[in-house]
Amino acid sequence: MENDSPFHRPCAAWARWNRRQFLWQSGGGLGGLALASLLKGEGLLSSVVQAASPKAPSVVLPQYLPRAKRVIQLFMAGAASHLDLFDFKPELLKRDGQKSDFGEHVEAFQDGLGPWMKPIWEFKAYGQCGKLLSEVVADLGPVVDDLAFVHNLVGKTGVHSQATYLQATGFQLPGFPGMGCWVSYGLGSLNDNLPTFVVLPDHRGFASNGPKNWDSAFLPPQHGGTIIYPGRDNPINDLFADPRARFITPRSEAAARVLLHQLNREHAAERAGDDRLEARIRSYELAARLQLAAPEVLDFSQEPDSILDRYGVNRATKSWPKEINAAEEMDAFGRKCLLARRLIERGVRFVQIWSGNDNGFPRRNWDSHEDVRRDHAPLARGFARGACALIEDLKQRGLLADTLILWTTEFGRMPSTQGGKGRDHNPYCFTNWLCGGGIKAGVTWGQSDQWGYKPLDRQHPTTVHDIHATVLHLLGMDHTKLTFRHYGIDRRLTDVHGEVLREIIA
Repeated sequence: MENDSPFHRPCAAWARWNRRQFLWQSGGGLGGLALASLLKGEGLLSSVVQAASPKAPSVVLPQYLPRAKRVIQLFMAGAASHLDLFDFKPELLKRDGQKSDFGEHVEAFQDGLGPWMKPIWEFKAYGQCGKLLSEVVADLGPVVDDLAFVHNLVGKTGVHSQATYLQATGFQLPGFPGMGCWVSYGLGSLNDNLPTFVVLPDHRGFASNGPKNWDSAFLPPQHGGTIIYPGRDNPINDLFADPRARFITPRSEAAARVLLHQLNREHAAERAGDDRLEARIRSYELAARLQLAAPEVLDFSQEPDSILDRYGVNRATKSWPKEINAAEEMDAFGRKCLLARRLIERGVRFVQIWSGNDNGFPRRNWDSHEDVRRDHAPLARGFARGACALIEDLKQRGLLADTLILWTTEFGRMPSTQGGKGRDHNPYCFTNWLCGGGIKAGVTWGQSDQWGYKPLDRQHPTTVHDIHATVLHLLGMDHTKLTFRHYGIDRRLTDVHGEVLREIIA
């Protein structure tokens, strides 16, 4: 019987093809796709239509000449205080200890509306740009002329989990891919032996939301972040064989991989069109290749002592005190920064470095409700040392020009006191800074008000969507066109928002 539904389409012959037949008819099969990939890697093919993959972006990427090839994101978990690090407010010096008056109702997260509190540390001008930095991040002084500061970021919530989701994925709720996942999905890999997106968590554990911050969500699973813990005996969980399993030899391991590959492909051939199965097979195959590539990447023994010292890597201390301390933070963050450099040198697209884990006592993150000096001092000295070394190292190697570095946190902290020494959450204003890959050096964009409470121009704040749009733009992608169809909606990293911050682009 004829179907007169307006949504009915006759079943064409090609609709019954399996994936292998479709690829062969439309592009010469997997060999043709592999050849195209190799030609693109050698610069002999200007663009490859990635739509041959059923889950690839619907546009050819990159869409225009990129300024950056890769991204390193530095995420300070717990909400770093912009007022005590980067955004100097003379008015707080004048009014220190006086009753705070914001001139409007303020909804505090906790009881954080005590008297005005001046910056914990003194500020000093650095570089030719004369940027004022707190003494606790003075290690950034030598590279401040390479940074672009944005002081008028606004969030949507003062709740850590939701705000962390927002900065990491562009949405306040779980179930959305991390920024690194979108970059992986849009641009693909530069090295088939390493993950496209690598996550280096805090050495004590995950921040709020844990792996959901870098989960692929509805994107194909191979775009999710791969976790590495530099300095641990087992830096990548479940990757290497138990050393006690002496019956496993290199020859038997290689033979097992060949057999597994054959079985996987036979299994997949019977289930053509199952993207989840194909993605899982690709993940296992990457894990097998990673077993060979990872030991060399993770081996710092070939790095000269001068490089290890610059990053703050401690080779002598094997255990650390229970109290949070600067030496431990320098070592932990420095190792991650050094590994990030080694990863991007070898083709990893996106590296996400975390400072601070989830809430607990004593504090091991940036959530300084009780005592800013106690918590921020070691964490700030640790990240500043590592970040400066990373920027200088990349610059000397000629990699900074096409590597974009983004420093962020989930929100800021209030200009008033909480309990005399702490600061409450401030989702109404905080700071990001960017560096490298197409960023205008030595500039400040977007001012906060005299207290650092809200943006000076409340009608034109900067949002995370603007930051994300700018990152994608510098990678050669239009954030409005990098989409994925999910439950009838063309999802994107920036939701329905986002403007490229052209004022900070060189």
